[in-house]
Amino acid sequence: MERLGTGIGWRPEIADAVERMPGIDWVETVAENVCPGHLPESLRRLRERGVTVVPHGVSLGLGGADRPDDGRLAALAERVEALGSPLVTEHIAFVRAGGALTATPHLEAGHLLPVPRTRDALDVLCENVRIAQEALPVPLAVENIAALISWPGEEMTEGQFLYELADRTGVRLLIDVANLHTNHVNRAEDPAKALAELPLEAIAYVHVAGGFERDGVWHDSHAHPVPRPVLDILTDLASRVSPPGVLLERDENFPEPAELEAELASIRRAVEAGAVERVKAEVRAAGHAVAARQPGAAPGGWNEVRADVPARSDGATEQGHETGAAGATRGATGRPEHTGTDEARQRLGVAQAALLSALVAGTPVPEGFDRVRVGVQARALAAKRADVVAKVAPELPEILGADYRTAFLAYAQTQPMTGGYRRDALTFAEHLLSAGRPGDAAARRELRAWWLERSGPAPRSRRPVRRLARATRKALLRR
Repeated sequence: MERLGTGIGWRPEIADAVERMPGIDWVETVAENVCPGHLPESLRRLRERGVTVVPHGVSLGLGGADRPDDGRLAALAERVEALGSPLVTEHIAFVRAGGALTATPHLEAGHLLPVPRTRDALDVLCENVRIAQEALPVPLAVENIAALISWPGEEMTEGQFLYELADRTGVRLLIDVANLHTNHVNRAEDPAKALAELPLEAIAYVHVAGGFERDGVWHDSHAHPVPRPVLDILTDLASRVSPPGVLLERDENFPEPAELEAELASIRRAVEAGAVERVKAEVRAAGHAVAARQPGAAPGGWNEVRADVPARSDGATEQGHETGAAGATRGATGRPEHTGTDEARQRLGVAQAALLSALVAGTPVPEGFDRVRVGVQARALAAKRADVVAKVAPELPEILGADYRTAFLAYAQTQPMTGGYRRDALTFAEHLLSAGRPGDAAARRELRAWWLERSGPAPRSRRPVRRLARATRKALLRR
């Protein structure tokens, strides 16, 4: 597996600082924010210097009930080729639900939502990962996500779920230690237990990021310094395996370059501390092995079980993993697992659509979910929508001023997102205009002009006849 070293998430806001930072071996960029034919000059310069660039996807929705979209896979492959990347990464999450599979309205989360750790979800995820692997020109690695909510009736721990996924598909893992900490706070999951259950040899690299706690809930913000508990989990991971790469993520609220460099130094120290512990453990293990081979050693000692074979979710080792005919395997439940997943997709699709509808459309919370946590997640999704729309359409906060956020959050309560954020911005503007808002006539005219300019397939013509025709068409459509 390729050694990446120490890296940082490349973002336009810190591009210049990243280029000047000492000791940066590689960078990661959000795949959807890169245009293959027009790469940012900063990324071009980094590539020319031999710095590895890894595209990190956020919109495939590999954990969703639908099969991966061919267009999204092709776009991701184009970015891999344009950046000359040795691998590509995505998330174990669902980001949309509904539609033809469930005969319900199509909904977009605009966020990474957790997949239930069930056999159905695992079967669907494995098939989706295989589809993606076949469409992509380089190896794929998938990331564990942070979650505010837990699914009822889960059948596996996170470590077991990831082990099964890697075992059945050969996919690599991108382990986010900050997300392990988030799930420790929010779902009472033990990070050490998760690490002990992982197939460590499948790790492609590691994410490290900061967040904050509010009212007993940890928010994985990527906008705050990396806390000590996250660094401790990184040290624990490094005491078990030498991670091929470690990367600092920061998406907003960017500090001065010196502060980022200090965080990178802390990350290196955490990895080094883990390496020291790993060497000590290897020395102790070697000593036990020598002692076990001595005459008179008690049977059933350390040498009776291979320490390098990770335990499976059913307590067996990889050596005892059964492979049946026709490509079926036996997993944690002992029953055959086949590639036919249509029924599993249907069940998973219904469950995910019900949850997402509760989060973004105000429908009743599905049975078994923590209603308080679902409410927290719903408010977080609405706030993120407001923030991202303000970034993709900065004219809206300028036109609406201090009323922008209040107006958008009110809109989000009744208008779920059914497309991307740019479509969401247009729908929001149309929603305000149809209600005769904003109240200020000048602001309303400015908002209407902005909406008309962007709602058509091409910019409005300056010719009066064309402008009149466009205005007439829109008036007829409203009727």
